[in-house]
Amino acid sequence: MPYEVKIDAFEGPLDLLLHLINGLEIDIYDIPVAQITEQYLMYIKTMNELKLDVASEFLVMAATLLVIKSKMLLPKHEEFQDVEDPEMIFEEDPRDELVERLIEYRKYKEAAHDLKSMEVERGLMYTKPPSDLSEFAKEKQPEKTDINVSLYDMLAAFQKLLRRKKLQRPMTTKVTRQEISIETRMTEIMVELNQVNGRTNFNDLFPYPTKDHIVVTFLAVLELIKRNEINAEQQENFGDIYVKAVTLKEGAEMIGHH
Repeated sequence: MPYEVKIDAFEGPLDLLLHLINGLEIDIYDIPVAQITEQYLMYIKTMNELKLDVASEFLVMAATLLVIKSKMLLPKHEEFQDVEDPEMIFEEDPRDELVERLIEYRKYKEAAHDLKSMEVERGLMYTKPPSDLSEFAKEKQPEKTDINVSLYDMLAAFQKLLRRKKLQRPMTTKVTRQEISIETRMTEIMVELNQVNGRTNFNDLFPYPTKDHIVVTFLAVLELIKRNEINAEQQENFGDIYVKAVTLKEGAEMIGHH
């Protein structure tokens, strides 16, 4: 009793032919029929020797190859021998029908391979029915889009401020200002922020061109940021820095994150 085996590599006779063509590295449009037929019959013989149940379609293809081979061996018709223009000589190639079938089959084989790859890729994804997330959306807080301002950004802004104040400072002045402490300046800054709805440009915190006042103000800003009483935000890289008073709710969240 023959033992039927399905070989994955050869789903049918066209599969086997494509395998032979690729293995021999030959042009599918110019198939050496004699060589392919010999290789094909060797596969059929091997299957029989292994007592594998060879499907009838493989035998039909073997017969087809033998017919094509015999046609290729026939001499050209004598009636065309006296024709002077070679382009007027046209005789159908016995391989044409087989080549068309192989090309068409190869297209479907490649498409099937692509679909299989897509199936495997899609199989790695897991989906679930849509859920009602409205109750979570109510509690969701809008994400901050501001760019995080680092100490280096603050120092760069301070350097830029010093250069601007130096250029704007009058050559001579009699105005003097009493020195203030950092704590006092911190209180003044918070009062100033409350007067402008809690937000102002970093540069606007330095109304006086004296170096002592600028330094004290800058240190006061850093201390207020450290205490989470204000924060600094920047809309874009290298843009102006804005200072904003922290609300009680924002302060509690920032402490929680720390």
